[in-house]
Amino acid sequence: MPRVSVIMPVYNGETYLAEAIDSILSQTFADFELILVDDASRDASADICREYVARDKRLRFVQLEQNVGAGGARNRGIAAASGDYIVFMDCDDVSLPQRLQNQVAFLDANPDIGLLGVCGHLTSSDTRTVLHTFDLPQMHCLIALDMFVGVGIIYSTLMLRQELLRSIGGFEKGRRHGEDRELPWRLLFEKKAKSANLQDYLVLYRRHDGSTSLNRDASQLAETAEVLTHMLRQVWGEAPRDALARFRKLGRYQKLSWAERRAAKRDVQRLIESLIANELVQGTDRQILLAYMNQRIEGAMPRRWQMLLHWRRHRARRLWTALKASN
Repeated sequence: MPRVSVIMPVYNGETYLAEAIDSILSQTFADFELILVDDASRDASADICREYVARDKRLRFVQLEQNVGAGGARNRGIAAASGDYIVFMDCDDVSLPQRLQNQVAFLDANPDIGLLGVCGHLTSSDTRTVLHTFDLPQMHCLIALDMFVGVGIIYSTLMLRQELLRSIGGFEKGRRHGEDRELPWRLLFEKKAKSANLQDYLVLYRRHDGSTSLNRDASQLAETAEVLTHMLRQVWGEAPRDALARFRKLGRYQKLSWAERRAAKRDVQRLIESLIANELVQGTDRQILLAYMNQRIEGAMPRRWQMLLHWRRHRARRLWTALKASN
């Protein structure tokens, strides 16, 4: 049996599908199976999948008669998987050659980690221009906090232990949107699964007109917001709208007013204590989390206040240096 099962849901992905498949076939780590799950595509995606399956015995093809959404398609792939590790891959992304090798090596060396992501680049549709770089936190405690106030982990880069993923039944049944936050959170909340991100940039995400992750309509945004509301209720017992709004602003790196920053600081402090109380992070992580929180909230200051704060720090350092020199 293969060490790794790569699951790629496909829906009307004919434009970039071949390049996505080729990026997996070009991996330096070769002990894998690639399971292509066609979610009732209406273009030539299924034909492309069949062509590749005929050429390489490591590929398997599952064709669905009715569209079930990306989460449902991934669940069909999970059911068919036989590898020790499960990897997710979108049909319009590119995995760089070292991705599987680096993730397998890390999980083999760190048995306490249940799910592992990687950093990546958002690119133009031809992947030639980098539009944004995703620098994700590597520490579990920061990833847990960023599930609420940032991007802690990107589900399409995940490698997970098969037994862990199957223990929670895979993706939530019936959910079409918000699975990028819901699945990692459920693994953390229900199984106390620890997560990590490699600092290596090993995935390219395309920005193009058909990208579902970048072009979300009102219903998709509402379902994603519902996931965050549910998460907060699980740790707080409530989900105040004002706190949710501030978390969303922090997650989008939007600027906050002075009053909003004060309230956000109280919110995040409460969140940190709740994560510790629920044993989702360690009490020894508190100072790291508080420092990270202060950095994030400082980044939400209007530009003029950031400049003033940096000026005050610079003046304080110069004064301290002068005082030390005079003694």
